[in-house]
Amino acid sequence: MNEQRVGTAASTTAPVSVVVPCYRCADTIAESVASIDAQQRRPSEVLLVDDASGDGTLEALHRIAAVYPPGWVKVVTSPANGGPSQARNLGWKEATQPYIAFLDADDTWVPEKIALQMRELERDPQIALIAHRMAILPRGSTPDPVRAPARLQTIGRRRFLLNNPFPTASVILRRDLPFRFDERFRRVEDFLLWAQIGFSGYRCVKLSQVLAYWHKPTFGASGLSGDLDAMHRAGKEVRQELLRTGMVTRGEHWLARGFGMIRRGRRRVLLMMRTAGAG
Repeated sequence: MNEQRVGTAASTTAPVSVVVPCYRCADTIAESVASIDAQQRRPSEVLLVDDASGDGTLEALHRIAAVYPPGWVKVVTSPANGGPSQARNLGWKEATQPYIAFLDADDTWVPEKIALQMRELERDPQIALIAHRMAILPRGSTPDPVRAPARLQTIGRRRFLLNNPFPTASVILRRDLPFRFDERFRRVEDFLLWAQIGFSGYRCVKLSQVLAYWHKPTFGASGLSGDLDAMHRAGKEVRQELLRTGMVTRGEHWLARGFGMIRRGRRRVLLMMRTAGAG
């Protein structure tokens, strides 16, 4: 564990609960939790939610929890596999802090992440959701240093129509928001929630810095994001759900659908180039 904290906020604990959905992630979860422990402002608690992995992941989570101070890492179990929406909602329900951060079990944070986001949240209590940029970094590589100053961008209605502006592992939001992940969706479920928050008039912002990393391609790789056709269908269903509930107008719906088709074509080209380069 990293017992020595760095920076001006080193002596403080952040009022943040970190929710991590875990499904067959025994090989990667320790590194993800270590990146939480390394924060300059350490979150108050970490909730590891086992989504009925059935492969030894639950035992690995308990071993990891035992490494850290008692009660800091809490293991939550799902009675049946329900996907990331259900797992995150279970963690959300168990969270005790006023803010919730999300991290996936194969992603990592840089040490400055929580401190920089909490600085903005404490400056402006009207912020309901704050995110930041992410990048892809091969495991074992050294991330680029975080450079100051950060630019804070307000994410408005039009931006949500283009694509998902908030990678899940970048988000901190208020625990008391009257929304949850829609458990009918196993893909693009995060964007549906962010859009519901943004289209309902809550203040959403994004920092310009890269404060977290994926360690595999964001599409065209193994896992749920690997099936481009399924991802496209899920995006279409999310847009239809936003239209059905009156979150967007019919014109906005068709605009968003057009951008979705453009993204689908671009991803297919990139995937073909990646496949050809690996051949």
